[in-house]
Amino acid sequence: MASTTGGNLGLEYGWTEGESGWKTGMDANLKALDALLSVSIIDRDLTAPPGGETDGDQYIVASVATGAWATHEDEIAVYVVSAYEFHIPQVGQLAYIEDEVLLCVFKAGGWSTGIAI
Repeated sequence: MASTTGGNLGLEYGWTEGESGWKTGMDANLKALDALLSVSIIDRDLTAPPGGETDGDQYIVASVATGAWATHEDEIAVYVVSAYEFHIPQVGQLAYIEDEVLLCVFKAGGWSTGIAI
């Protein structure tokens, strides 16, 4: 049975036990859950990777992105092992912006300006 993609986080489910591709799909699901269940953004004003990242660092890619972040504006960039993975936020998704001490929500048209907390 082919897997199905969920409508919220885009996680896959519904594999038949032992089905080819299960491991790859499940690994992608677990990495997405790790990144998106607790979104704590270091910075949302950068257009390119800052350098010196550590595993788990998260950024919202600013416009007009360049380099490794090109074409990923407004997405959540997560540094995993030694490279960035990108997640497209869904309407209603919350993110804590560490350097601004704000809570922001993703809405139609992009990220909100934020609420001080």
